[in-house]
Amino acid sequence: MKIAVVGSGYVGLVTAVCFAHIGVEVAAVDKDTNKIDALRLGKSPIYEPGLEELLASTLRVGRLSFHNQLGEALEGARVVFICVGTPQGQNGQANMDYVFQVAAEIAECLAQKPRIKDGLIVVTKSTVPVGTASRIQKIIDDHLASKGVSSIFEVASNPEFLKEGDAIFDFMNPDRVVVGCQSKDAEHVMHNLYAPLLKNADGAWFSMKPKSSELTKYASNAMLATRISFMNEIANLSEKVGADIDDVKRAVGADKRIGKSFLNPGPGFGGSCFPKDVSALLSLGDQVGEDLKVLRATLQTNQYQKKILLRKIARLFSIDPLDPSRPLSGRRITLWGLAFKANTDDVRESVSLDLVRDLVRLGAEVIAHDFIAMENFKMALSEEALSIIYEADPIQATKNADLLVIATEWTNYQKIDLGEVARLMKYKQIIDARNLFSPYELAKSGWMYDSIGRPKGEIPL
Repeated sequence: MKIAVVGSGYVGLVTAVCFAHIGVEVAAVDKDTNKIDALRLGKSPIYEPGLEELLASTLRVGRLSFHNQLGEALEGARVVFICVGTPQGQNGQANMDYVFQVAAEIAECLAQKPRIKDGLIVVTKSTVPVGTASRIQKIIDDHLASKGVSSIFEVASNPEFLKEGDAIFDFMNPDRVVVGCQSKDAEHVMHNLYAPLLKNADGAWFSMKPKSSELTKYASNAMLATRISFMNEIANLSEKVGADIDDVKRAVGADKRIGKSFLNPGPGFGGSCFPKDVSALLSLGDQVGEDLKVLRATLQTNQYQKKILLRKIARLFSIDPLDPSRPLSGRRITLWGLAFKANTDDVRESVSLDLVRDLVRLGAEVIAHDFIAMENFKMALSEEALSIIYEADPIQATKNADLLVIATEWTNYQKIDLGEVARLMKYKQIIDARNLFSPYELAKSGWMYDSIGRPKGEIPL
């Protein structure tokens, strides 16, 4: 079977490479000619563990090709996946411009169709609002009618459930594959496509109507975002009452009804999915007159939590975070971690973006480090006049620092010799939003160490 994949971002490129890896002929499409040229040479435009190696191997065996023209990619294809961005638009709604542009281009290709098979299945893998499959169907139908052309095609939904940093593993070992189809024929084609990935996953195939499939994706992300906000509230409460969130989450997670995933406290969720998708679901609720109160609170809690590092820094230095007189002037603050989470170079909605803005506004000298995401972070702030020092060596970044702040849970930070860091820093002070170190061990070594939801160095029972 041959498929086409439109879009070569996190979702599109992983989808294309992984399907090619399991034996599918894949034609990937992107309008960015520089990106396509790099991909043809085996160079991935994004960082994702294992992706570039898999890209190179699929190119070598000839199952993966890259194109700038959609018509080329659709020749002989049975399925085309739409994997373009759906950024947050006005009032929290998803901006569907890219998706509908692709739909219009597919319609034009079908109208010309000399080498495009009847029975093409147009699949949305991007996260899209409920009812998108129907809107794409209408876009294509209307265009074909305006050209006086008939074509047999179907629109389906097949949302992705990939975690950045684990996307290859997630694709190759799915918890579930959700497909929203309008016909048994389309379902059969999609099942055959995914069959190699379903061999060791009993009950992983879920077939439903397109609207149910589209809502499933939003519901899944909203549920995970809600867990994060809930645990952050419990962590903040733990600090106030003298409990230890590490003990609490371990015992709570032992309940099989709850499980251990997404219980780590932190500085709030970011990235390209959770904030946008919760907002989009709230917007959908507003449109149909359903007030989703829990999700509204989830976002409110997250906005509060994303300022937790600023509040802790303000308490440490006894300043007002709203003081316009630059009360942190003369302070040198090192920031470890710029990506919104570990194992990715994605800085979208990263807590470090607002933190850096706040620290510079307050007069601090900021020295920033990340193992992968520094270039993307620079680009994200390129239009802002912020004076930030970027340091490639995390240890050297702490030289003469008044404070070390940890914002991303890179495990490599845990491997750093804090004794060496202590010799470089002006003061032995750490605020850790990811709970990477033991409060007790650091207190024994003379550190002021503040984390999320844990006592500051008490001897454990």
